[in-house]
Amino acid sequence: MSKLNIILFGPPGAGKGTQSEKLTSHYALKHLSTGDILRAERQAGTELGRQANAYIEKGELVPDAVVIGMVEQMVRAHAAAPGFIFDGFPRTVAQGEALDAMLKSLDMDITTVLSLEVDEDELTRRLLERGMTSGRVDDQDEATIRNRFKVYNNETSPLKEFYKAQGKLQSIHGMGSIDEIFGSLCEAIDNSQSETY
Repeated sequence: MSKLNIILFGPPGAGKGTQSEKLTSHYALKHLSTGDILRAERQAGTELGRQANAYIEKGELVPDAVVIGMVEQMVRAHAAAPGFIFDGFPRTVAQGEALDAMLKSLDMDITTVLSLEVDEDELTRRLLERGMTSGRVDDQDEATIRNRFKVYNNETSPLKEFYKAQGKLQSIHGMGSIDEIFGSLCEAIDNSQSETY
């Protein structure tokens, strides 16, 4: 049986973290967050971690090749997992292409791409609320929040088209209770699996 590999998209505040946790547990998947992987590699002082550090210390983005290298190491290290959830990656078409090529080299591919669609005003309300309780500075200013949406839309719109062209993109209505949204995600995943086999 081929692995269940999911990419979960969504703008800031869409509930990706919450839903990733629920999906990881429900389908026994390995959750791959590039932010977490980067931090772990840097703390462990690995070769890839040192490469990443060199860019981060200069205030530059870590190049795709380094990030893909880290993702590949994690995928290989957890080869026994039934599949993976990719969270926060890919963010650009170039990263999507690199991820496809890397997975193909391991005889895998992306099963489905789930895009949480939430109204911007609702997201702004959620993030401002989170800012009051979490202390996250980037969640406390509406102008900053709106700018993050712009960046997200500019980066991910082409990527959505990239996966749409592969017939893998599924838009999920991201409004409602956590359990309602989770139910919609599971339904989309189950449907994509039945089409794959």
